Amino acid sequence: MSTTATPLDTESATRLRTVIGRLSRRLRATPSGMDAALTPTRISLMLSIDRTGPVRLSELADTEGINPTMLSRSVTQLVDAGLVTRTSDSADRRAAWVTATDEGHALAERMRQERTDAVNAALSGLSAADRSTLEQAIPALEALAAELTDRRG
Repeated sequence: MSTTATPLDTESATRLRTVIGRLSRRLRATPSGMDAALTPTRISLMLSIDRTGPVRLSELADTEGINPTMLSRSVTQLVDAGLVTRTSDSADRRAAWVTATDEGHALAERMRQERTDAVNAALSGLSAADRSTLEQAIPALEALAAELTDRRG
């Protein structure tokens, strides 16, 4: 994103932040995640672990913005539920890797599909013009997400 771009006025930036938060909260809870008794944090971890494949705990903590103690507890609960495996790093015994199990992968796929279905169902209630506007905004929203991620790090 260009650093010389004119920022949104405060009201527009607030509305954008609010709607992104509202969308995130609405999509966070999925029937499959609730059936598996997963908290929003564990759902996010499960989806991230499944998406990235074997991942070091330290990388996962950075990606998810979770402190190591909270991460360790949440990953232990996912391991206990049979959704992920944790293995020691043979090159660095202080480090560990986590990977989704087959059951964890299947759950992650169900949750992703439920979220996609929810978005599609909601989009069907919008006008064709609004759907087109949202589709055209996807690249800008992806760039915004990347910019926020870069600034957080």
